[in-house]
Amino acid sequence: MSDYQRIVNRQRKWMFFLLAIFVLGAGFTPQARIFLGLLLGSVASFYNLWLLQRKVDAFAESVEKTQSGAGLGTLSRIAAAALTVIIALRFDDYFDMVFVIIGLMTSYLVMMIDFFVFHSRDK
Repeated sequence: MSDYQRIVNRQRKWMFFLLAIFVLGAGFTPQARIFLGLLLGSVASFYNLWLLQRKVDAFAESVEKTQSGAGLGTLSRIAAAALTVIIALRFDDYFDMVFVIIGLMTSYLVMMIDFFVFHSRDK
């Protein structure tokens, strides 16, 4: 397994762990609206993370074969985030918009934390 695949697996595990915490928080705490917002945003963020990782794999393969590389799917990731915000606005009784936005950032936080933790561990 390559280093990149280990990084991808680690980031996915962390995202599943966070999603489980948000589900438990929505189910067992009185702040269900906050945790549902975090859950909705994090699900979209996890989808964006998966999509980005898949596109990076395809891009790396095209570079190895010296073909022209396809894009990294920025438009589809922005569309997923916009759809998440529209859902949160439509069902504002269930989702707190601030926490939906924070949830949309969770994959980027996971990537940064993963980088700093394992980069410092390698040195």
